[in-house]
Amino acid sequence: MIEAVALTYGMLLSFVLTGASRNRKLERANPPMLNYIGYVLFGITCSVAMMAATYAAWGVISDSAAAI
Repeated sequence: MIEAVALTYGMLLSFVLTGASRNRKLERANPPMLNYIGYVLFGITCSVAMMAATYAAWGVISDSAAAI
């Protein structure tokens, strides 16, 4: 299941970044849906990073050898 989520996330992120960079080169504004999806993906990325850092810090504090 996680593989499908990671693949979908990667494809969406690739699409958003490619579209945004293409629009920047052509000096056009991004469509609102592209901005919205980009902000959602950014929020998901930040949330997962914070959860991973919290999990790692909790492992250090509680002296448990947990592999991420």
